Amino acid sequence: MNAPPALDKPALDKPALDKATLDQGTQAKLVGTRFTVPGMRCAGCIAKIERELPRIDGIEAARVNFSSKRVAVHHRPGLDEERIAEALRELGFEAQPVAENPLGQEEAEKKQLTRALGVAGFGMMNVMLLSVSVWSGAEGATRELFHWLSALIALPVITYSGRPFFSSALMALRYRRTNMDVPISIGVILATALSLYETITGGEHAYFESAVMLLFFLLAGRALDAEMRTRTRAGIGALLSRMGKSASVIGPDGATRRLDAQDLEPGMLVLVAAGEALAADGEVEEGSSSIDNAMLTGESTPEPVGKGSEVHAGAINLGGPIRVRLTRTAEDTAIAEIARLMDEAGQSRSHYVRIADRASRAYAPVVHALAALAFVGWMIAGAGWHQSLVIAIAVLIITCPCAMGLAVPAAQVVASGALLKRGLLVKDGSALERLAECDVALFDKTGTLTLGEPRPDISGLSAEDRAVALGLAQNSRHPLSRGLAEALRAAGVEAAPVEDVRETSGSGLAGRWNGISVALERPEDARTALATRLRIGERATTLGFTDPLRPDTAATIAALGEAGLSASILSGDREQAVAKVARDLGLAARAAASPQDKLAALEALRAEGHRPLMVGDGLNDGPALAAAHASIAPGTASDASQQAADAVFIGERLMPVALAIRVARSTMRIVRQNFAFAILYNVLAVPLALFGYVTPLIAAIAMSLSSLVVVANSLRLARSAGDAA
Repeated sequence: MNAPPALDKPALDKPALDKATLDQGTQAKLVGTRFTVPGMRCAGCIAKIERELPRIDGIEAARVNFSSKRVAVHHRPGLDEERIAEALRELGFEAQPVAENPLGQEEAEKKQLTRALGVAGFGMMNVMLLSVSVWSGAEGATRELFHWLSALIALPVITYSGRPFFSSALMALRYRRTNMDVPISIGVILATALSLYETITGGEHAYFESAVMLLFFLLAGRALDAEMRTRTRAGIGALLSRMGKSASVIGPDGATRRLDAQDLEPGMLVLVAAGEALAADGEVEEGSSSIDNAMLTGESTPEPVGKGSEVHAGAINLGGPIRVRLTRTAEDTAIAEIARLMDEAGQSRSHYVRIADRASRAYAPVVHALAALAFVGWMIAGAGWHQSLVIAIAVLIITCPCAMGLAVPAAQVVASGALLKRGLLVKDGSALERLAECDVALFDKTGTLTLGEPRPDISGLSAEDRAVALGLAQNSRHPLSRGLAEALRAAGVEAAPVEDVRETSGSGLAGRWNGISVALERPEDARTALATRLRIGERATTLGFTDPLRPDTAATIAALGEAGLSASILSGDREQAVAKVARDLGLAARAAASPQDKLAALEALRAEGHRPLMVGDGLNDGPALAAAHASIAPGTASDASQQAADAVFIGERLMPVALAIRVARSTMRIVRQNFAFAILYNVLAVPLALFGYVTPLIAAIAMSLSSLVVVANSLRLARSAGDAA
């Protein structure tokens, strides 16, 4: 195994963490606006936007998030959103501010592709049925009838299903640029127009099936890619929704009124009841309690708070009521800051240019040149405009990037399906590419390497003690009490009838059983927070809690080592808890790491040439999960962490992490094979089309067969994933 990477790098200050290449003084004067840009299709779109937008006066930087089809623009306050949107339109991209359409655009695009694919599939099957009769030798009136029926089916199908390509091509041409959709649209329109001409004039050949088949396979590739991009993306809103929605504000006269979270202001005094989530950051002014801060720190242990303690939005009050003086509200809270870090970290990930994008950069100009060469060459050779046009159309169709477009998404979908059967959900299509490149693995501790569930040792309790303990524990929402109650119920214990149960923040539970005073309380001499004391009368028994490692943690670390990945622990938990797990697993570790510290550690690893994999579950892991080269979260992780991660594994086993690496590398081997076949196909097919040996119909069939070969090769991943498991 390689030596674990060092994790004791100094934390970076906040400006160093900012993803825009701006100095601190300039950044302070800028504002950030995000736009939805659904028309981005390839690496050329990314480069064009990021190169051209900053040339506009007032815009300092633009960063593209290709997976979410968004652009983050850093600009001076005087520049309005409409001017930026107009600049994007001048570059050939329709755009609107994200605030106007936070989640709907991507889902609407996916639904449009699915409907278009269904219509194209229906049209292709019906037109092919009619074409079979023509191929079989139908002549005269029968052939003309079938041509007209094909036209009646194909024209509305092409008009509807071709809209994603036609609108993209039209937008590109309007602003004097080109993209992959331009030659596709030209090929479909020319094939349809020539077929309609042949039908009207009673010609022998019509090529409606070629145009419809072309659209179907292209839409299939894009629909698969869209499915991978949007499978479980729910937006940063899932994180912010964990904050309290409202708070009870105490007025100068002592009366309380309920205000929505967005109406809260610093300086207000709020009353936080037991079981309530805080809606803003603040400082405890009166009362004492314990809070569940797991969403922010990842710690399963409740944190006692009293006068002067700092508390954050999203924390849950587990004890008695407390009064909190607000210090930060809305977008200034710690949880909102983490959401911002996650969003900015995600921008850096989007600069990973996928293989399909790199391979398709030269497609449009090359195909245009080949088709024009075929038409002009055959015209010069005296073939006439009709035959020259047929050959040019055949070139456009046979060079259609269907196999190229399916090479990546087909392999990704098959691999993702195989991994899903083995307990791992891959959410982002490019994640498999990035997982295959990782050489370092960083693990959070609580809930990742461990199960994240405090489990008590009840072996030393008598049957009577167990019954009393359950009678007390079942009355509390405290994580230790819940863990104790679950363990006792699982052991078949019946609760004793404990009366007058009351819970005191920071002390525990007390009551009476058969006239005897009983309690579950915090040990005075406890050396760890993971302990409680059961007292029955004068007799006391201390119960220890542990957070056990996942059953296959050591085996997973070993499997990653065999794959060439060195592993380390990067956790927000306390030093003592992290050190024990690190010793047990023989790993380097860093404890008490904040979200900014984790980002700094990732940046340090990148500076050393590493490509880190982050595995974590807490809210404080969210920015690191978003910024890592690739990331995985357990199914028990917070909503924010699951949304930020590329993949989520389900169950107590950690081995899906190592399986993901092996399957990802197998996937990339299949992808490279798919591209090699697609290139070989074009090398053989294009000369045949150029020299007139291929009609548009044969070109469409050849294109379809090449796509089927790519899909069949990708299906081998299902078997290889099973072997890897």
